[in-house]
Amino acid sequence: MFNVGDKVVYPMHGAGVIEAIEEKEVLGERKQYYIMRLPIGDMRVMIPTHNVDGIGLRRVISEAEVEEVFHVLRSDHTRMSTNWNRRYRANLEKIKSGNIYEVAEVVRNLFQREREKGLSTGERKMLDSARQILLSELVLAKGIKENDASSILDQVLA
Repeated sequence: MFNVGDKVVYPMHGAGVIEAIEEKEVLGERKQYYIMRLPIGDMRVMIPTHNVDGIGLRRVISEAEVEEVFHVLRSDHTRMSTNWNRRYRANLEKIKSGNIYEVAEVVRNLFQREREKGLSTGERKMLDSARQILLSELVLAKGIKENDASSILDQVLA
């Protein structure tokens, strides 16, 4: 169970802060929801409290773990399928996992592939999405602004 003020990660959406826990009626059923604000895009998300484990909601990484993420970003890219569809599905599964290290792998691999061969429109969107998810967690883990996190990420990837 999470509390108001906790910094959490919602897979496929990114990191945010739980602002409230409210009971809402949706489709005729009353359920409790976490109301989470995402720092990037200033979006609010309702997350059902009863399905937290199934969704994969987890706490934001510590500042010490940020260095491990940077290590993943700096390391050599892993071999990816030459088949666009297989590569896309494998990367999507990593993003869906909510695991910050797997999201970092996707960012690193797609960033390097973009430099070497370019990306299709679909993979370009995936890179942008994975980068935003990674940025949102870095913002909360390090307590910095989005622009600063983006600059740091660019330096690490360079």
